[in-house]
Amino acid sequence: MASSIKITLRNKPNKDGLFPIAIRITKNRKSTFIYTGHYIDKKHWDSKKTNVRKSHPNSVRLNNLIASKLAEAHKTLIDLQANDNVISSKQIKNQISNPLSSKSFNEIAKAYIEELKTNNKLTRMASDQVRINHVIEFSKSNDLQFREIDEEFLRRFMSFLKVKKSNSQRSIVNALVVIRTLYNRAIKMGVIERKFYPFGRDKIQIKYPETEKIGLSAREVEAIEMLTDLTTQEQHTRNVWLFSFYLAGMRVADVLKIRWSDVHDERLHYRMNKNEKILSLKLPKKIFPILAVYEVDKKRPHDFIFPEMKKADLKNLQDVLAKTKTATKKFNKYLVRLAEKAEINKKLTMHIARHTFGNISGDNIPIQTLQRLYRHSSITTTINYQANFIHKDFDEALDKVVNFGN
Repeated sequence: MASSIKITLRNKPNKDGLFPIAIRITKNRKSTFIYTGHYIDKKHWDSKKTNVRKSHPNSVRLNNLIASKLAEAHKTLIDLQANDNVISSKQIKNQISNPLSSKSFNEIAKAYIEELKTNNKLTRMASDQVRINHVIEFSKSNDLQFREIDEEFLRRFMSFLKVKKSNSQRSIVNALVVIRTLYNRAIKMGVIERKFYPFGRDKIQIKYPETEKIGLSAREVEAIEMLTDLTTQEQHTRNVWLFSFYLAGMRVADVLKIRWSDVHDERLHYRMNKNEKILSLKLPKKIFPILAVYEVDKKRPHDFIFPEMKKADLKNLQDVLAKTKTATKKFNKYLVRLAEKAEINKKLTMHIARHTFGNISGDNIPIQTLQRLYRHSSITTTINYQANFIHKDFDEALDKVVNFGN
């Protein structure tokens, strides 16, 4: 059945006895109404011509408004029918009341954040929400339109992040990536035309800056292993850091979620938090003395090995994320002290355990093996990551040229 859109005066007066002018949308004999926000006395309404009589003092303005609203509604209906013949009166109403072209950056961003939350990507959700907030703060508007996000806007935004927010180049790039993601979504939804896309050749190009990944040497790890006279917190921090390093730089979020039931037959059987991959690793001998320290507190096979997650509300992923962040911050504070005691001049954090494994492994382990140890989905990721720690060829080439006198 064909859809129809008509203007009407609804028979539901307000407290002043005036009646609302509305657009009636009918599809499959089901009607829904969009109210214009204007009310008049019945005597000023011409039901045959469906317009406001000249007797009303603002008849010309109201009739112009009605004509405009009807034209917009009919245009929207035609667009909807061209793309999808199976639509309801409610769908038509929603699109007329809230057309895609009027959807703001903030509206698209909220839907994106909600999607991340639904998919339990809470770490990314938290970081991307901060980046979105920066865009809203810079624009000084909760109704920022995608048409306003052009090359000039983005260049000024980049300066804002660098000067006002003291963001690193990497952080600035991450913010641009979020904007690009939302812009692409807006294009697919029909909110903005692709011709306005501000990214790409001769426009705003997103290039990740090269970052130097520095890990500890084997000797520096030994220095940490041999430390004595540590406080209880320093000992605990060292245990967690070494546990991560011994298992190929396992991420701290995964380390803290390991349970005693994940360990059997001298292997670790575990599902990773980041990509849900299942891993099975033989436990190095150095890990068993660490496990022995915490086994005295073991009450049930399903208990966590480390204490940080024992009071977490495991049904609340945001609480788990918050406790992981708190624990990481605590560990990093004590790792600074451990570095000082071990006379290590390099930066020492939980994440450096991963860099350290890469640095010590160098080019001595087949790249396919490293891919499995790092739990990378793509071997290209492993190659790019490990390239930060392979210097042998460059060092030998430099020696051959410089040491010509030997």
